Amino acid sequence: MIIKSIDSQLIIKKFALNGYNIHPNAVDLIKKAGIDIDRIVDEVCKRADGCFIITPDDVIRILNEIKNRAETPLPKSKVKESDDKRVRKSESVNVIKDVTGKSTCRGTIEDFINYFNSRYEKISKIFRGRLTQIPIGSVWKVKSEKVDVVGIVGNVKEISDDKAIFELEDKTGKINVTATGKLKEVAMELLGDEIIGVSGSLMGRGIIADRIIFPDVPVNDKKLKKDFRIVFISDTHFGSKTFLKDEWNSFLKWINCEVGDNRVIEIAESVKYLIICGDLVDGIGIYPEQDKEIEILDINQQYEFSAEQLDLIRKDIKIILSPGNHDAVRQAEPQPALPKEFSSLFPKNVKCVGNPCFVDLEGVKVLIYHGRSLDDVVSRIKRLNYSNPHEAMIELLKRRHLSPMYGNRSPIAPENDDYLVIDEVPDILHSGHVHTYGTAFYRGVFVVNSSTWQSQTEFQKKVNLNPQPGNVAVYNPGGDVIRLRFYSG
Repeated sequence: MIIKSIDSQLIIKKFALNGYNIHPNAVDLIKKAGIDIDRIVDEVCKRADGCFIITPDDVIRILNEIKNRAETPLPKSKVKESDDKRVRKSESVNVIKDVTGKSTCRGTIEDFINYFNSRYEKISKIFRGRLTQIPIGSVWKVKSEKVDVVGIVGNVKEISDDKAIFELEDKTGKINVTATGKLKEVAMELLGDEIIGVSGSLMGRGIIADRIIFPDVPVNDKKLKKDFRIVFISDTHFGSKTFLKDEWNSFLKWINCEVGDNRVIEIAESVKYLIICGDLVDGIGIYPEQDKEIEILDINQQYEFSAEQLDLIRKDIKIILSPGNHDAVRQAEPQPALPKEFSSLFPKNVKCVGNPCFVDLEGVKVLIYHGRSLDDVVSRIKRLNYSNPHEAMIELLKRRHLSPMYGNRSPIAPENDDYLVIDEVPDILHSGHVHTYGTAFYRGVFVVNSSTWQSQTEFQKKVNLNPQPGNVAVYNPGGDVIRLRFYSG
């Protein structure tokens, strides 16, 4: 149906229902187009990739494609799935899992129900074969006193020096679990909202735990042997007054093979991939009184400066760029890739992806996650600290979830599919956010937190966060891990 007269408010409302605002000039373009409004709205929203406002350029691009469709029977947006997979396999960077362009979240009650169901179903599957799972609502029907249950953790309480009680819930009911002795220490480190298994004995109206079982990652015995290296960085905070220009320039000289002895240059020459794990720019209004510490006051200019800096890196290196909480995307995780208005600024060797994002680099599977939930983990588990961020990251691998605690410092969008579940075991887990450096191998998974390029801010002083800037991990999959430290001068 061709609609010749369209009310502006109708167009605005239809985009709002899909979670987008639209520029007034873009509304006028749609009104004049003479094309079915629902068709335009559907195609524009599919390509929006998480941008805040639908611009006239977004609409013009879609209108041109629609009008040229008769001349081009198979436009890019309609490439057959089999052809698309063939093209992607030929690329060196294969995106396996990313929310970009797939978000369905509207924040309804149904969304929250679907989200937690997705989380529960994905992680409970991991326990199959390891535990004889009994629905919590049916434990009193079994003849045996010993039971295995899997559920979502809630309400952990310390009862005494030797006892803790927590609640476990699945779709069929709730039950209290008592943990004593060493298991009490384990219970007191439960994060809440995570999914665990419990094996124990029925007593009264609850379970006395014999074991508390985390989903955990299996031992990764995958044999990797690659002739290239991957560089991991994050938290450049371009645009901040505390951005470390000299240290960054030293890094640029190294990665471009301009400085160093033969060994150092040889390492740089072998670099094929550079992964940037969020907070590319300092952003605007992210923390209290941030405006006093910003050098570039316009978000567009911050990204323009960022693009200039990444353009200085040699072009045979593929750069994978994931956002963080300072970047111009939604705060709630999972975050989509940077919108086109910013991503288009970068050179062609930069690939923008979401947060988190699971990518395959020539057979090496890398899980990229900015790491905002590390604040929750460090604050909850007393033995952890920011000086050793890799230890907090290992806790995420144990729990098979990148942000187990819901509703704390890490906002989570209730997508129908929980993109934060670690359902496929990576070869590498890369995070940033906490501005400190740490690496480890956990059950064969290389864990790396990649420091920062920003000195301590006033806000960080108040929260007692001491950055470890200028540290860079260089990893040869199946080979060595090299730590480089870049100084000014």
